[in-house]
Amino acid sequence: MIKRIQLLFSLCIATFGFVGCGTQTGKPPAPLAAPTKSIDPTTAGSIIGKVTLQGVPPITKPIDMSAEPFCANLNSAPVMPQQVVTGDAGALANVVVYVKDFPADYIVDPPPAPVALAQRGCMYDPHVVALRVGQTLEIKNEDQATHNVLAMPAQNPKWNRSETPGAAPLEETFAIPELAIPLRCNVHPWMKSYLFVFSHPYYAVTGKDGQFELKNLPPGTYTIEAWQEKYGVQESTITIGAKESKPLNVTFNAASGAGN
Repeated sequence: MIKRIQLLFSLCIATFGFVGCGTQTGKPPAPLAAPTKSIDPTTAGSIIGKVTLQGVPPITKPIDMSAEPFCANLNSAPVMPQQVVTGDAGALANVVVYVKDFPADYIVDPPPAPVALAQRGCMYDPHVVALRVGQTLEIKNEDQATHNVLAMPAQNPKWNRSETPGAAPLEETFAIPELAIPLRCNVHPWMKSYLFVFSHPYYAVTGKDGQFELKNLPPGTYTIEAWQEKYGVQESTITIGAKESKPLNVTFNAASGAGN
């Protein structure tokens, strides 16, 4: 029996390069190579489009803030949920449109100034926020009430921070690209927002006009995704030539929504 165990142990070392079965002695994986390709602005193109909702938007009820009279008194008109927000001719707001597969070997500009997220009238404004890896998210409390900001990423570290009236803005950064990170307030449960973190600058969040533009794209073929909180994700493939500006319109169907 002892000889058999010794034989198995020797085989484990010879076959897998382990000191023991389960302890690896190989070198750690090499880090990813740094990007080396520059984007030539003289050949860069763009994608310009609009996101619309086909059909009748869902009927929603005003948010009930009666449990927090202070919050209710901050708003002179009923406050509606932000899950589906439309403008003229079915234009759809709060849709994140982005390049899903931008090559990692391109050098992109460093993240710009901080992105602001306000707590105003016991609501998050804007409802959907997009920023870059390493870019600062600045969360401001404009209410005379304490808010609790709970972020629940799957890839980045989770955090839960309180923000009192008049306090300095909370500042957070994200090291890993991640989509649709939920942001909540434990004190006021109707307060919800979503954070998108990208490794490149090719993204946009639509306003009530539904318009978006992805500019300064190097020529190539790209997968473009459009995310909407209730209606999910749509994908399109588009090829951009040198100095080319191409249209891309995205339509979500109101009848197909199965969101929360």
